[in-house]
Amino acid sequence: MINADIREYEVKAHSTDTFGRVMCSARNHYFVVDGPVQNGCPGEEITPSELFLSAVAACGVELLQVIARQQEVALAGSSVRVYGMMDRSNPVRPDVALFNSVSLHFLLKGVTQEEGEGLVQAFRGR
Repeated sequence: MINADIREYEVKAHSTDTFGRVMCSARNHYFVVDGPVQNGCPGEEITPSELFLSAVAACGVELLQVIARQQEVALAGSSVRVYGMMDRSNPVRPDVALFNSVSLHFLLKGVTQEEGEGLVQAFRGR
């Protein structure tokens, strides 16, 4: 029996012959991540920061669908845009690289303003 309360994930990453390029995998999915050009890396593929923000956006879209279904709200579609800013000259903490600010913008289709606000609020509570 699967315990729905326990979620386990494993991803892998390894260096490639190209400096700053990383081959990643999750289950049977493979993808390339490049360090940013500011670090002397290729910057051609998605960067770690973009990948992190993409995961937040994807989580938002997926959870909005789940919450809408649980609340029996007829959500016809959704999108989430995430903007992150990191100011290396003004770090949040000197010991780690963190975003100075992150903002999420939601666009929901097929719901009233009140329903949409309720869905976003429920997402924030997760």
